[in-house]
Order: sequence, then structure tokens, then C-alpha cells
Amino acid sequence: MKKLITHTFYIFVIAMLASTQLSWSQGSDYEKSISISLKAGSSRDLSAMFESNVELNINGNEGDYSKNQAELILKDFFKKFPPEDFNIVHKGKSGSQIQYYIGSYQSSHGNFRILIKCKIKDDDILIYSMDFNKE
Repeated sequence: MKKLITHTFYIFVIAMLASTQLSWSQGSDYEKSISISLKAGSSRDLSAMFESNVELNINGNEGDYSKNQAELILKDFFKKFPPEDFNIVHKGKSGSQIQYYIGSYQSSHGNFRILIKCKIKDDDILIYSMDFNKE
């Protein structure tokens, strides 16, 4: 009986570690997708990761926009400030449903600190807020 309990415990621990690894792997892939989209200045690829409504704040000009409106606003931003580089400098979680990234965006017309907030829904991660602050 003791042996059965010990084996059950080990199986439980291994299953928990595997699910945690899967969750971090998904977050890592998502992080790569965000970085690639921002480095390329692709509002289309970025908007594919948006929730249906998105809060945008670009240097104090803020508002709540539909996914399509937000894509157009970011397209305009990338035209005004074409990307040279983007790096995620910090990432974290708040509870089990909120994930965030802080990144450094370089452009020949100015550098920005970007805060990206995401919600985890049904094994999917969706951006619900982006703040662009000129440095």
C-alpha cells in the first residue's frame, strides 16, 4: 500500500512538472511572436494576438479600440517610428490570468518603452493593453 501511494505521488509530481513546462513553453513561443512582430513593424501579425478590444496608449494618446482599429493605429505608429530593434527586458505574471512584458523599442525617430499586458484565456494568450512611452 505504501509503495502504491509513493508511486502515485511521483506520477502526480511528474504530471505537474510536465504541465508547468508546457505552460512556460507556450509563453516563450508567445514572447518570440511578440518580439518578431515588433521588430518587423508588423501591425497585422501583432493584431492577430489581440483580444477583441485593446487599450492603446501611445505617448499619452490613449483609448479603447477594436482589434481592427488598433491594427490601423499601430500601422501608423510603425510608419512614423520604423523599428530598428525590439527586446523584451522584463516579463512577469500577476496571478494566474495576467501576463505582462516590458520591452525596449528602438527607432531612428525615437526610442520607446513598451508595456504589453496579456490575459490567459482557454490556453490562449491575448494582448489586451499596450503602452508606448517615449524615452
